[in-house]
Amino acid sequence: MKRRIALKTAAAAALALGLAPGIAAAQDVTLRLHQFLPPPATVPKHILKPWAARVEERAGGALKIEHYDAMALGGRPSDLMDQAMDGVADIVMTVVGYTPGRFPKTEVFELPFMMTDPIATAKAFQELVETDLQAGEYKDVKVLGAWVHGPGVVHTKDPVTKLEDLEGKKLRGPTRVISDLLAELGATPVGMPLPAIPEALSKGVVDGTVIPWEVTPAIKLTELVGNHAEFGGSEALYTATIILVMNKAKYDSLPADIRAAIDAESGMVLAEFAAQVMYDYDKPGRDIAEKNGNAITQLDAAEVARWKAKSQPVIERWVADMSGKGIDGAALIEQAKGLIKKHGG
Repeated sequence: MKRRIALKTAAAAALALGLAPGIAAAQDVTLRLHQFLPPPATVPKHILKPWAARVEERAGGALKIEHYDAMALGGRPSDLMDQAMDGVADIVMTVVGYTPGRFPKTEVFELPFMMTDPIATAKAFQELVETDLQAGEYKDVKVLGAWVHGPGVVHTKDPVTKLEDLEGKKLRGPTRVISDLLAELGATPVGMPLPAIPEALSKGVVDGTVIPWEVTPAIKLTELVGNHAEFGGSEALYTATIILVMNKAKYDSLPADIRAAIDAESGMVLAEFAAQVMYDYDKPGRDIAEKNGNAITQLDAAEVARWKAKSQPVIERWVADMSGKGIDGAALIEQAKGLIKKHGG
């Protein structure tokens, strides 16, 4: 009996000091995941929540990930990276370009017609994170996953069937690179995060927007505009970079088994999964537009070539801008193209 009491006392002391084997796995950890999209949108519903559920399962009940959608913890979408750094949220999902200029190397994947395949491009982005960006421009956070969405589509109130149709149109641009592209193509770019699009269209602040098909149902876009312009084949006017990051100190403080559970479902696994889900959900979004009787124009190869030629100054300006930051932009473009090709793009 005395020996049993002594063992209990020793175990209690070890628990208090965090020294007992397996004790870390038994403690409860709650993490708050904050992001800007409404709950029915593809990313929270079909990517973030399933990802979190898999992580929780791997952690054996020792971890709970709480979801705060549509900026429920406050702030604006442009605040999300800082919220992760400051610990306002433990994990955030955001579009990198919502904080313009702060993550310059990442912008290489947003350049006009860079993306040929979203899954290959996502894996290329993730590899660049692992080999360069995590220790570089993302050193203040722990990157859990980096990916891109499917081909960007031009959605407008009036038809866009050729380059000249963009002239003078006010179009929402998601990032500084894409806004520069819209301006070069003849439109007037208006920068704003995705949740602001419906009100901006309703009030005439913009005449259209560029976003992928998958997110259009979440903001009921096909009820606000009646025309959509696509780029045929493997061409993509643009894509935007998306990232899931965690507060670095919080990640480092987690018990080893919980970190292992997160790691197992993150990195390249998450990049490929997220990009594939977003790409798969392009079709349901497009189907809604067709069912609604909207006009969908697919630009032919000759017209796409005109848009590509017109967009070249955007790339040249970006390379010059990178040079001013001490980055070899031309070499980075070739590196990104090589990574996309490596991963099947």
